Parts: sequence; structure tokens; C-alpha cells
Amino acid sequence: MLLLQEEFYSSSQLMESGSAVNSPGDALGQTPAHLAAHGGQAFFLLWQLQTGVDINQQDLFGETLLHKAARSGSLECLSVLVAHDARLDVCNKEGLTAEALAFSSGFEDCAKYLATVKHTQDIFSRARSSMQALKETTAGTKRGQRNLSSPGKRRRSDGFL
Repeated sequence: MLLLQEEFYSSSQLMESGSAVNSPGDALGQTPAHLAAHGGQAFFLLWQLQTGVDINQQDLFGETLLHKAARSGSLECLSVLVAHDARLDVCNKEGLTAEALAFSSGFEDCAKYLATVKHTQDIFSRARSSMQALKETTAGTKRGQRNLSSPGKRRRSDGFL
């Protein structure tokens, strides 16, 4: 509990000092949003996101807001970050994604949540790619049929080309 109070005090102190939302607020390159994500402060984090925080900004350890929330086991913060399109594939300096970090920190529910979101995003991405390929194929086929059905220039109704 003391850690949460210290982190809240730190984030409050940073905001009172007028720190810009994306400037590193401490010696570790953490912004107030990093501290909020690590402290499980979803409402403060949401407010920070609405003020223009770079959701994928990394601190000196290479950790994003998603890493901080995963490290502390804050499913609520993870949900807020995923809803705001945080990148799931970013690795910290140890080579760990937020999902791997959650798992190694003992927060299996957070790791499963992130794995499910990633799987869902992958499925939608493949479906989007397939739809785009199908559209391109269909458009090419239509152009080819149009060219075959009307070789040469069409005549205008008044007889001119």
C-alpha cells in the first residue's frame, strides 16, 4: 500500500509541477502515465490518455504503459490501454512483451487477457488482408472483362469518336 501511495504522490507531484504529458518526469524516463499504469490508477491513466499521452512511449527500461500495467497486474489499466490501441508487440530491454511480463510476474489472468486480445487482433488483421486481396482481384477481373467486351474506342451517339 505504501508503494501505491508513493506512486500516487509522485504522479500528483509531477502534474503539479506542470510537466508536459509526454516528458519523462523522473530519472527513469517515466511519465505520470507510466506511474499511473504501474499503480493501477485507471481513472488517472484514462485522463492522461485523453490529454494526449503517447501510449507507446518507452521509459529507460524500454517499458510502455502496457508493460507497467502488466507488471503490476492491473487488468483495469490493461483494458483501458487496449481500448486506446496500445501496441501489444513492443518488447522492453529484456526482450519481454507486456504479455510475457505479466506471465513472469505471476499475473496469469492479465497474460491470458493480452494473449486473447492479440489473437483476436491477428484474426481481424488476416481477415482484413483477405478482404483487401479479394477486392483487388475482383477489381482486376472487372477491368479485364471491361477491356475484353469493348475493344477500341466507343462511338458517341453523334457518330464522332
